[in-house]
Amino acid sequence: MDHANASLLDDPRALLRHLYQVAVERALPGKILPGHLPPPPKGRTLVIGAGKGGGSMAQALEAVWPKDAPLSGLVITRYGHIPPDYRPRRLEIVEAAHPVPDAAGEQAAARMMALVRDFHLTADDQVICLISGGGSALMPLPAPGLTLADKQAVNRALLASGAGIGEMNCVRKHLSAIKGGRLAAACAPARVLTLMISDVPGDDPQVIASGPTVPDATTCADALAICRRYRIELPRVAVQALERGDWETPKPGDACFDGHEQRIIAAPRQSLLAAAEAARALGLATHVLSDEIEGESREVGRVHAALARSVARHGEPFARPCLILSGGETTVTLIPTPGRGGRAGEFVLGCAIALDGQEGVWGLAADTDGIDGVEDNAGAFLSPSSLQRARALGLKPADFLSANNGYALFEALGDLLITGPTQTNVNDFRALLIR
Repeated sequence: MDHANASLLDDPRALLRHLYQVAVERALPGKILPGHLPPPPKGRTLVIGAGKGGGSMAQALEAVWPKDAPLSGLVITRYGHIPPDYRPRRLEIVEAAHPVPDAAGEQAAARMMALVRDFHLTADDQVICLISGGGSALMPLPAPGLTLADKQAVNRALLASGAGIGEMNCVRKHLSAIKGGRLAAACAPARVLTLMISDVPGDDPQVIASGPTVPDATTCADALAICRRYRIELPRVAVQALERGDWETPKPGDACFDGHEQRIIAAPRQSLLAAAEAARALGLATHVLSDEIEGESREVGRVHAALARSVARHGEPFARPCLILSGGETTVTLIPTPGRGGRAGEFVLGCAIALDGQEGVWGLAADTDGIDGVEDNAGAFLSPSSLQRARALGLKPADFLSANNGYALFEALGDLLITGPTQTNVNDFRALLIR
């Protein structure tokens, strides 16, 4: 074993950060997207799309597209997520807000629909749609009769409700004029190739960014039931439209999707397996639990803590030393006036409290897009001394958890992971190292 590898094994925090970076790099568009691009068609190529990885996906496409082949289009990404070395030449990249949409996103989504229609696409043309996580909030084109303020209010309520991503996106699709396959319908008769970076458990194309270019099997009745289940207040016009089925989305089998293709070019499991391979190359036994774990963040943290504690104390179900990896998309049910933090920090805090200073356990939870919720950190680290150090500062971890204020606690401890935008997004990365 070389010196660098030995140093990683001696430094749990450096090791965990290294494995996070391996997971991120496996999903970088510059490495994976070019191999999925079709050849130029007989006609023109129009590029559309949205997501936190939209800027880097557009950059990867534009870098390899033949200079003499027609290329134009519009892609929406989050503020600050255009790669710093990208100078768009043939594509336009627009920035907008996430996770709560803003006017810039609404205007860009309206322009995208107008662009598709004004392009007068023919069967000789092709549309390449670049989709990554976050695309739903970045394309807030309200259904007829709704306003951006209506969409913002519903989005905030969904984010605070504890609803799963599939449930949230079902509602978003049925309150939208662009999601749930409507963008693809507007592209007819051109062929649409959708290249997706998945950030959802199960990698369902209908859920990723609310599926703007794929058929939608959910219904207006489903959306209405979800809102009632989580007590999401809707404008009266939306309730009436959903009850009548006025805002139904194009369904599987609809002719508007004939000849279309969707490819998932990066997914959470691929990144977890890349991190596992890197850990095993260091001689560390590694176990991947699942890339589809959902649930309340703090509760998922407690379950992971129970598993890590069993390994640390009894060598079961895994022998130590070992690494345990998991992914998915957990949720946070917010109190009325929450503190600062996202689901990764909430997971780590719940895990730390449950471990109660268990010797030999280190951890990291972070979002692969580099942003935990709306903060500037990707996530947070866990160590056997986390609670002891917090209490030495006069801080009560349970109070921070109750206040959804994980960021403040881990900031005080110096345990935040701050990476800046990573230019991709394959959801949560969680790692527990038991020595």
